[in-house]
Amino acid sequence: MIRTAAVPTRILSALIVISGLGIGTSNAIAQDKKYGVTVIENHSAPLAKAKTYLWTASQPSPDKAVDALIVAAIDRELAARGLTKVASGKSDLTVAYVSQRRTEVDLKAKAAAGGAPEYAVGVLILDVRDATARTPLFRARLDQPIDTAQAQAEATIQAAVKSLFEKYPTPPAAAR
Repeated sequence: MIRTAAVPTRILSALIVISGLGIGTSNAIAQDKKYGVTVIENHSAPLAKAKTYLWTASQPSPDKAVDALIVAAIDRELAARGLTKVASGKSDLTVAYVSQRRTEVDLKAKAAAGGAPEYAVGVLILDVRDATARTPLFRARLDQPIDTAQAQAEATIQAAVKSLFEKYPTPPAAAR
């Protein structure tokens, strides 16, 4: 009969957490920052059949002017693909977006007197779902360094939304 020593649950849990932190840290250090569009879900057949969409709750920009610019840019891109927005009721698709801004530090650049250079990175996630089944049909994420000047906001947002829709499976009606 083999005897095993009992390890207290608290110690075992602490070891698992510590080893998990080490793995996560080494992965984060090993990864280079990747900017651009990443498509997470892409189901072209149901999107090609869709005719209407409805906005749903999400995590919009806290700046109401920026939120309005993002919604308008997405509306334009969806309309260009032949989709009609409905204010309420039944639709083929639901649409939501998430926007975030983070500050990154360039540790490879020569540090100034105040420390390493910092810059803003914008994150925009577009989520298009089947309205009935709630299954994701198209989900894309854009990570991109941004100019935070308010004067550049509209051009930056339009370019960001346009780059997301370059990966959308249904081309604009003019391109078909």
